[in-house]
Amino acid sequence: MVQGERARLFPVLSDSSKEGRATSIFLACLTNVDEFADALLSSVGRPIGKLSRVRTFTEVCFQNEGENMRGRPDGLIEVRTGKSTWNAMVEAKIGNADLGREQIECYLKSAKANDVNAVITISNQFAPSPRHHPVDLKLRGQGGVQLYHWSWMHILTVADLLLTNDEVVDADQRVILNEFRRFLSHDSTGVKGFDRMPRAWPDLVRGLAAGERITTRSKDLREVVLAWHQEVRDLALILSRQTGVGVSARLPRTHARDPEERIKQDIEHFVDCACLSADMDVPEAAARLEICVDVRTRSMSAGMRLPAPEDRKTAAARINWLLRQLKVSDTGGLYIRVHWPHRGFEQYSLDELRRDVSPAATIYSDRVPIALEVVLVRTPGQRFSQLRGFLEDIEALVPDFYHRIGAELRAWKAAAPRLRDDRIVPEDVSPQGIAKDAETTASEEGKGGIWPFRR
Repeated sequence: MVQGERARLFPVLSDSSKEGRATSIFLACLTNVDEFADALLSSVGRPIGKLSRVRTFTEVCFQNEGENMRGRPDGLIEVRTGKSTWNAMVEAKIGNADLGREQIECYLKSAKANDVNAVITISNQFAPSPRHHPVDLKLRGQGGVQLYHWSWMHILTVADLLLTNDEVVDADQRVILNEFRRFLSHDSTGVKGFDRMPRAWPDLVRGLAAGERITTRSKDLREVVLAWHQEVRDLALILSRQTGVGVSARLPRTHARDPEERIKQDIEHFVDCACLSADMDVPEAAARLEICVDVRTRSMSAGMRLPAPEDRKTAAARINWLLRQLKVSDTGGLYIRVHWPHRGFEQYSLDELRRDVSPAATIYSDRVPIALEVVLVRTPGQRFSQLRGFLEDIEALVPDFYHRIGAELRAWKAAAPRLRDDRIVPEDVSPQGIAKDAETTASEEGKGGIWPFRR
């Protein structure tokens, strides 16, 4: 870097420069709030230690900008720990402005030419993790330069969780971070969640209803799956702010390593069953939160599946174990799925089982359920195919299920082992005690006609 201004908490910029103002204030907060810097930079592999020093800059210029460099990055983050230095260019968009592929690739090349370690983009677009990117890029890095992404809502959520859980130690830093949270959450700032599906969404819904054949090569389907991934991330952030803990989408290792593989498999899954689905991990919850959108039936559901309690020996006892946990009075749309070994599941409304559990418990006389699932189902009607209505309904359904049902569920846990009645005192399990027990056992077996083996 040959030129740059220290990022300011109170930048002097024109009213039209929303991006510049938000970026400067954000970067200044990184410099001044230790826990905030550590939480965000840890997500890109640069945790802040006691000996680390964070500096941030705006209006940066580099010596080797190259002929194809289009504009300047919005900022620079520099982390010094001892003699080592790590830095990252920052490119930010706000409001409805999206990141562009060509511009990102230019920054990656510039970072390589200027020995910058990473490029971090910020926008209202969502990615499953900072190591994934919302822009469809074939070029993921350039000569070891790493590419990361934070959504503004992710940044706001990190600040909110730190304050909600009282994790900022210094009083002055708490004030700064709270003012940043207040600034970023104001409508005029231009920060927003994922608020509309792509125009391909209603076409896809109508096409399936009309019997249209959907293939893995459908451009509309890829666009919808990419939008669904953004909505899943936004839902996780919404639940994080509501619960005060970090809720995340559960991704298989192959999907976490390769976002393209996740897109491919989700497209294939949709072609097979016309469903969009996602699993979420809520810390300390009884089970993962499972979300499913069935486009053929125009329905959406949220649920949790618990292993059946092994200490209950009958089907009725296992089902009643779950029913006793469900205290809700509003049972509309609530169903119980009883999972049987090698038989799939049978579904019943909660009201049915509360009246009489026998029909569900006696369907297989020689088996007991292996899992029990609670599901809240909604059918939004015409709103299902709307760009905003669909998102509003799914963002109402998931927190409603977790608040009324999911947070109240408790997973079965085996009882702690107890001391055997014949082995209460240490002498009972001493070599002499065990020898005596062995002699007694051998004597009893001999009486029964089963003699111990002798050489």
